[in-house]
Amino acid sequence: MKAGFWRSASIIAQRDLRVEIRSGEALSVVFPFAVVATWVVPLATDASPGLLRDLAAPVYWLIFLLFGMMIVFRQTASETADHRRVLALTGLDPAARFVGRSAASTLILFPISGMLVIPVIVLYDYRPPSGIWLMIPVIILGAIGMSMLGTLAADVTVGLRARTSLAPLLMAPLAAPLLMSASQALESLIAGGGIILWVLVLVIADLGLAAAGVMSARALEEIAL
Repeated sequence: MKAGFWRSASIIAQRDLRVEIRSGEALSVVFPFAVVATWVVPLATDASPGLLRDLAAPVYWLIFLLFGMMIVFRQTASETADHRRVLALTGLDPAARFVGRSAASTLILFPISGMLVIPVIVLYDYRPPSGIWLMIPVIILGAIGMSMLGTLAADVTVGLRARTSLAPLLMAPLAAPLLMSASQALESLIAGGGIILWVLVLVIADLGLAAAGVMSARALEEIAL
């Protein structure tokens, strides 16, 4: 008897989270590397405190993109061809597999993204605007979009020799709407405006990625097999 869609997605998400908990690479390797990257910018530029504060947000979104891709793609690329064949034999819905892997990546990426705010504030002497907590849903939506995009890129490039370099090349330009919306939401908050418009743009982008991932899941699985 096959599990239902959401039950299947939950099983896949739990599997990926267990793998991450056992390896601990996101927290023990990727996050420290991201902190070092934020530290390198002020060290290399020798910028004034005022300029560093102006650079804080752009550097954060750049690190979010680069290391977000690293976390998401490493998470999704850990599934080998043999794993995919076994899952196909179980009759697991490929769309549920896409949802489960994306959910696991989001649950890993979002806390890392949140923790990265602390070194940015400290190293750049950044003064967050009032109502900065409103950025929490923005970062969550950005993490969801990055996770689905990474899962799609991993499925599209599966079996290719240049997969490790090709997948990030696919992700980077497609992630532009997510990063632009997130950065504009912060700029609007700093200016004292609302962020509802940019939140809606992120929601629409995430829904588009979800639809693309779910509808293409079976075709991509058949190609990979």
